[in-house]
Amino acid sequence: MVHKLIELALRNRLIVIMAATGLLVWGLYSVNRNPVDAIPDLSENQVIVFTEWTGRSPQIIEDQITYPLVSNLQGIPKVKNIRGTSMFGMSFVYVVFDDDADIYWARTRVMERLNYAQRQLPQGITPSLGPDGTGVGHIFWYHLNAPKMDLGEQRALQDWYIKFALQTVPGVAEVASFGGFEKQYQVVVDPVRLQFYNLSMMDVMNRIKAGNNDVGGRKLEMGDMAYIIRGLGYIKNKEDIENIGLGMSGGIPIRVKDIGTVQMGGDLRLGIFDANGQGEVVGGIVVMRYGENADRLIGEIKKKMADVQKGLPEGVSFKIDYDRSQLIEAAIANIKGKLLEEISIVCMIVILFLLHWRSALSIIIQIPITIAISFILLNAFGLSSNVMSLTGIALAIGVIVDNGIIMSENAYRHLSEWQNSHATN
Repeated sequence: MVHKLIELALRNRLIVIMAATGLLVWGLYSVNRNPVDAIPDLSENQVIVFTEWTGRSPQIIEDQITYPLVSNLQGIPKVKNIRGTSMFGMSFVYVVFDDDADIYWARTRVMERLNYAQRQLPQGITPSLGPDGTGVGHIFWYHLNAPKMDLGEQRALQDWYIKFALQTVPGVAEVASFGGFEKQYQVVVDPVRLQFYNLSMMDVMNRIKAGNNDVGGRKLEMGDMAYIIRGLGYIKNKEDIENIGLGMSGGIPIRVKDIGTVQMGGDLRLGIFDANGQGEVVGGIVVMRYGENADRLIGEIKKKMADVQKGLPEGVSFKIDYDRSQLIEAAIANIKGKLLEEISIVCMIVILFLLHWRSALSIIIQIPITIAISFILLNAFGLSSNVMSLTGIALAIGVIVDNGIIMSENAYRHLSEWQNSHATN
């Protein structure tokens, strides 16, 4: 079989040269398309299901959310394992799929099961899927430098302007906000006044919810004009909450301000984000989508941040805390430099030891063609150019050259034997 293959290649040298040239061009094209990262993605192929139920203990979360979800998510095709974690007010379910399962197909199947499993959860609880990122998807961290703004204003600016702008960059799965205070209206109820007016906490909650609403009316026609009647009730400030009616007592309306106080405050926090021991800051974490080019994506994020900077209030700017592109470029440049050094040394050694330019050329030309084919295979298997893959290519150069030298020496031996046999005859 090998003899026939070699004979076929020798009889069709032009076709072999054209095929090798085509593979080289295809490989160079694949080099530009191959994703670039500093470290390989060794994380599991998983889908995360997140459910929040504020104020409940881990045991309640486990019994009423995590266990029903884990039970109903079993049986999905290509699932290797399902892990559940319950904590105070939150539930996480990790659905681990086989490595050959497409991540977006897996997310679709999990969502189908969630539509069924939600019927067994407490009323008003809706599980959601985590971002379509990986364990190494946190590629960029930043925080705001805003000395003239308090933490609540910074968090509002991050949540309602910066976050939405950065999420429009192709390849970004999520921009997770951290730090600061999430602004909210807080009603501090006096229990003595509640008892005096014979009201319950549920009465107060339901009336405030009903009071924060717009309602539609009918159309009123007057002459040749028609007017649409609407009831505008959305809350715009804390005074609107204070004036919401809760009931009547002796013909006098009871309002929210009669049973407590209304204030603007921050949501409950489980931690803070500190920058270099200089105080709290507000910022975000950019999560890369599965299979994206980290180096290219970070460049696009920086361009978008430059555009967003133009719309920020005066005195507000970005400070970068973690930028993986620096690690990527340094690691790739180091490996590429070593790779070129190794190729140069190998080429000189081959030329010096063989002392025959045609034989040396036939061996040296295998190096770029083999490396180009390696990038074709990297793209085919969805692998990125990183420290591990490029180091493997560098280590394989010696094997490539060894095979070429062995084949050349074997060819010369057979030619020498053939010439000697014909000379004696």
